[in-house]
This record gives sequence, C-alpha cells and structure tokens, in this order.
Amino acid sequence: VAVCYFGEGAASEGDFHAALNFAATLEAPVLFICRNNGWAISTPASEQYRGDGIAGRGRAYGIPSLRVDGGDALAVHHATLEARRKVLESGGPVLMECMSYRVGHHSTSDDSSRYREQEEMRSWQARDPVARFRAHLETHGWWDEDREAQLRRETREEAIDALDDAEATPQPPISELFEDVYDEPPPMLREQRAAAEAYARAHPDHVPRGVPLPE
Repeated sequence: VAVCYFGEGAASEGDFHAALNFAATLEAPVLFICRNNGWAISTPASEQYRGDGIAGRGRAYGIPSLRVDGGDALAVHHATLEARRKVLESGGPVLMECMSYRVGHHSTSDDSSRYREQEEMRSWQARDPVARFRAHLETHGWWDEDREAQLRRETREEAIDALDDAEATPQPPISELFEDVYDEPPPMLREQRAAAEAYARAHPDHVPRGVPLPE
C-alpha cells in the first residue's frame, strides 16, 4: 500500500483531482490521507471550498472515503488500520480526512497572528492532541510526571547533541545541489552545475560561509 499525505490546501490544486482520478481508474492501492487543519497558510478553509470538506470528494471519483478526528491519536490509528484494510481487500484507493487544527505558524516566515484571532488559537490549544493522548496514557497508569520529565530531559540532550554534530559536519560542495536525482545527470543539469560553479568562482563573496569553492 502506498500512502500519500497532504493538506486541504493541496486539495485545491489540480494535481489532487488528477491523482484521485488516476488512482480510481487504475485501481491503484493508494491510501490518501488529508490533514485538514483549517488553514492553507493564511487562507481559511471557508475560502478554499464550499463543499463538506475533502472526504466528500472521494465518492465523486468512486473512492471509498472516511473522516476522523485528527486530534485523537487512537481514532486516527484505528481509522488508518481500517482504511489500509479496505485498500488491501479492494486493491483500489481509499481517501481519509483527518480533521485537525494548525495551532502554530505555517513556517518560520509566517506570522499567523496577522490573520487569526488569538482566542481562536487558544480554544484549539485546549484540544491539544498530545495532551489528550498523554491523559489517556495516565488514565491507564502508563505515564506519569516523572517519566514525562525524564523523556523531556533525554530528548533535549539528544537534540543538542544532534545540533552539535550537524554544526561540526563540513559543508558540502555546491555540486551536491545537483546530485541525488539522476544516476547520470542529463546535459541540462550538467550545464546548470557548471554555471553555478563558475558563478561561485567569480563571486566567492556570494558563497555561504563554510561552503568550499569549486576548483
């Protein structure tokens, strides 16, 4: 089973419809999982579509569809198992929509407070899926404050170690920008690499610090 993850914003692209139609007509074993968090960067869902979310679109293409509370880890787990079972049994695609919310910013360059009310974000923080799952674990005696503190301490140390290792790793050459795609780069890509390296040699002050200059 192949899995394709995307947001409701991506479902506004033509590629989404083409993918669903191809998967349906070719009976491809694909599980489409849409995380509908209500925002496509700064565009709210109310301005993205007039229909009933994304799951309703699957039936138009003859694709079995389901919707789940994306903030409930257990519900998502069980829904995914069921969707995967349907894909394996039918040999065709299934569309699953997880209803959630993007509490944080879209990216480091995004300031969501410019287009969202603080009260809206605070109301959704009260339904934090991590806190909900933690409460479930604590109810069954599988988690507690001591384990939480230990986990946070250990993961912080691991993150700091990873950052230190990354900073100590030598910067790769410019040529690596053009690798890891083709086994043998096509002529156009080789020309682009040569042009980039020539520019770097001619303008070394434009090359990021630590990146070796091409010979």
